[in-house]
Amino acid sequence: MRLLLVEDDDRVAAALSAVLLRHGFDVVHARSGQEALRRLLPDGTAPPFGVVLLDLGLPDADGFEVCARIRRLTTVPVIMVTARADVRSRVHGLNLGADDYVVKPYDTAELLARIHAVSRRSAPGATAPAPDGERGHGRARELLLGPLTIEIATRRVTVNGEAVSLTRKEFDLLALLAQRPGVVFRREQIISEVWQTSWEGAGRTLEVHVASLRSKLRLPSLIETVRGVGYRLVAPVG
Repeated sequence: MRLLLVEDDDRVAAALSAVLLRHGFDVVHARSGQEALRRLLPDGTAPPFGVVLLDLGLPDADGFEVCARIRRLTTVPVIMVTARADVRSRVHGLNLGADDYVVKPYDTAELLARIHAVSRRSAPGATAPAPDGERGHGRARELLLGPLTIEIATRRVTVNGEAVSLTRKEFDLLALLAQRPGVVFRREQIISEVWQTSWEGAGRTLEVHVASLRSKLRLPSLIETVRGVGYRLVAPVG
């Protein structure tokens, strides 16, 4: 597996890289957020990364912002590896799209197990084969859900072949829910990922956007409210 290690401390990176290499990983080291983002851009020659290990204390950007930008760029699994042990940081990181959160100092065996776990349950990178119900690769794919088609790259949505005009946030909300049909997304997670802000005070905004999507798509049962938790997309038939 090709792995991107984002760590500004060369000594830490060297020690961890040595362990990862012994376990069969092809490690690429990035010392800053900008370098990490450049490395993740497909160049057509190198294979995609299977996992990103992301430190939060980077010299040029906060790791949370880097994670959000990675998530907009690719579906590669991200594990935050940081000394920030407080619950608020953990929750924020996971809500931004991190697949796991490991606190330093950590046990190497546990980190390796977590790397394998996220790689098993996630697409191995931006050019991974699309699962059932999807066409294309990575961020360019189409999501096919009954009469509903969502084109990620062009941000185009059609129902039974007819185009539906959505606002930017309406599309972002729909695309997020459509990534995992049937999975419940917590309200806090949706607000964090779509609006890039905290949940407090944003509940009404989310409700308005859900109601607007139901109306515009003319599929009222598409987005199901899970009381006290959040929302999930129920794949339509037809």
